Amino acid sequence: MNQVRKADPNNKTVSENRKARFSYEVLDTVEAGLVLTGTEVKSLRQGQANIQDSYASVEGGEIWLINSYLPEYLQANRFNHEPRRRRKLLLNKREMAKLSQSVDREGMTLVPLKIYFNDQGRAKLLLAVGRGKKLHDKRESEKQRDWSREKGRLLKERG
Repeated sequence: MNQVRKADPNNKTVSENRKARFSYEVLDTVEAGLVLTGTEVKSLRQGQANIQDSYASVEGGEIWLINSYLPEYLQANRFNHEPRRRRKLLLNKREMAKLSQSVDREGMTLVPLKIYFNDQGRAKLLLAVGRGKKLHDKRESEKQRDWSREKGRLLKERG
């Protein structure tokens, strides 16, 4: 018997950085927690966030999410948060050491891929360790994407 799973309302993607996979060669991904205030969580639950221009930085043994945009929660009154504040990422020591070494030694970049709510209803960030693509690499990935699209059309036409 097949059991049909309902889509969990807590487990949903809030914001996705689709441009990151085009601009960076993603080598490894890590799930990190976010330190948020109450109004930031409510704003995320409304599905309002933007991580397009954001990045993560290692500072003082901690990893911070910089330049992410979470708009103010309208019903919060004077207790609102600052939309572009720096947010601390929650990782264990081993993961932080691994990420900081890859950034320092190998010249990698920490790029946020998406913000989502997990099964327990907690906000998580999918963080990627990536290397910036050169222009010819971007053209190559564009060619592959176009060819796969064209191949799909041809197969669909022929049945």
